Amino acid sequence: MSRIFKGRVVLAGNIEGEGIVTHQGLNIIASYIKSFNKDKAICSDQNNKDLYNKDLTGKIICLPQSIGSTTGGMILQSAVSLGIGPKAMLFSEHIDSLAVAGIILSDVWNDKKIVTIDQLGSDFLDYVKDGNLITIKEDGTVIVE
Repeated sequence: MSRIFKGRVVLAGNIEGEGIVTHQGLNIIASYIKSFNKDKAICSDQNNKDLYNKDLTGKIICLPQSIGSTTGGMILQSAVSLGIGPKAMLFSEHIDSLAVAGIILSDVWNDKKIVTIDQLGSDFLDYVKDGNLITIKEDGTVIVE
């Protein structure tokens, strides 16, 4: 049985993929920094019990928000340029400036989109699980299988 959520479009796109979920903020630097010069982005943030040691490459990351320093946007953009970034990011809350910087940089500098929807609500994070097939529509509709 699937469930439909509706959020605000930050960067539109029609895609589907596998979800990976964290219920705490995603520290972009701590999660991706050890993945450079590798073909996968294995989460290296020991403080994120939901994602630690999991492959983030090409996943649809479901999260409340990102956390960390202002370098996070550049790290996210770099991960995308190396082919190890996420396919999409789905925020239960308002998107934060760290993540939006990396999303915009990826789109403008690399011509690679990280489809992004925010304001999906806490019910979204309560419902979605690792491995769920997620379909994202350009209008901000998110379907979780």
